[in-house]
Amino acid sequence: MGYVLVEPSEAETKTASGIYLPEGAQEKPAQGVVVACGDDMVMENGKVVKCPVKVGDKVVYKKWGGDEIKIDGVEYKLVKFDDLMAILEG
Repeated sequence: MGYVLVEPSEAETKTASGIYLPEGAQEKPAQGVVVACGDDMVMENGKVVKCPVKVGDKVVYKKWGGDEIKIDGVEYKLVKFDDLMAILEG
């Protein structure tokens, strides 16, 4: 299984209408920046699937996808290639 290491974006502190959210109501975003790409994934039929993103890409991943890990006090998500949903531009 191929994986990507993502640094999640910060949670929004206020709504689009300007209402500030208490910390308990802030939802963790399902997007972030790719900091590392794992090895290519080899399928059962021998087909090789390359990492679909590159370091520095801003991505959206499935809300409940990935595993949270902490490295040197920074929280990251380890996300499967299959759980990536989009690459954001800009």
